[in-house]
Amino acid sequence: MRQLSASREASPPRGSIRARSPRRLLAAAGARVASGFGAPRLSVLFFHRVLRQPDPLRPDEPDAEQFARIADWLATYFRPVSLSEGLERLDNGTLPSGAVCVTFDDGYEDNLSVAAPICRARDIPLTLFVASGYLDGGIMWNDLVIESIRHLTPGVLDLGDLGYGRHQVEDDATRLAAIGSLLGQWKYLPMQRRSELAETLAARSGHSVASPMLARNQVSQLANDGIEIGGHTVSHPILAQMDAATARQEIADNKDALEGLTGRPLKFFAYPNGLPQKDFNEEHESLVKRLGYQAALSTESGVSSTQTNRYCLPRFTPWDRSEHRFVLRTLLNTRHAR
Repeated sequence: MRQLSASREASPPRGSIRARSPRRLLAAAGARVASGFGAPRLSVLFFHRVLRQPDPLRPDEPDAEQFARIADWLATYFRPVSLSEGLERLDNGTLPSGAVCVTFDDGYEDNLSVAAPICRARDIPLTLFVASGYLDGGIMWNDLVIESIRHLTPGVLDLGDLGYGRHQVEDDATRLAAIGSLLGQWKYLPMQRRSELAETLAARSGHSVASPMLARNQVSQLANDGIEIGGHTVSHPILAQMDAATARQEIADNKDALEGLTGRPLKFFAYPNGLPQKDFNEEHESLVKRLGYQAALSTESGVSSTQTNRYCLPRFTPWDRSEHRFVLRTLLNTRHAR
């Protein structure tokens, strides 16, 4: 048999797997995996912030350059749709393969000034879930903790008198460790106690913390620009820790406030923190439905199918920073229909 030349061995036939680029292979895999092999599945990603510059004390938040890459990958390998369109087409059987929605929680100003222009340039629709009590100059307790520790004089943070020990704050690494420790210990405390601790820490830092949140007029601007606004309670409580009447007021007052700003009914709600049976339960799902929402979203990973409870829709964020890992993790997530 005649031997193939080295040049022919190095040039596989057109259409063979070896001839395809990694990007084409990923796209082909995405079309097959994200389709669920015939079962429509909707991926919903969630973020909180897009920072203007990298921040060593917020390593999980993408900066503008990183988020632009993520948006490029979503536009290349997936089919970005609005949450309204995605759920409607999931129900009527016309959902495209690889459909993905992008959502943001809490209501940070950089959603408007940084994230929105990046997504608009790539035709990626957005849904923002806004905690209305922090608009116009508010600050969430976790941000107060982070910014207070950022501005502490290098040395030791002594919280022994509060029952939370001593923490080194010499550099970014030790500050980040202190932040992680305190956020973890304080997250599930009663809201009032959590706020008191964060404010005590801020006072000890001696630094005034600027609000990173949207203003009310900016929420109106976002809605007028075609960005969907959703509910997220007034003060971002853990609903499972509240009595039914207080939980209802948090959800209802938030809905009323945001509808007043946008001039249109809110269709979607996102549970604060968002873990089913830990941060909210079936009682809150029923409450959200009775208040007129069409669907509600959790932070449980997975994708939505036609069988998914519309008041406990999963969301997911692949944190990988490389293109292939990001895309593959997003694709693998489609295996988990809730």
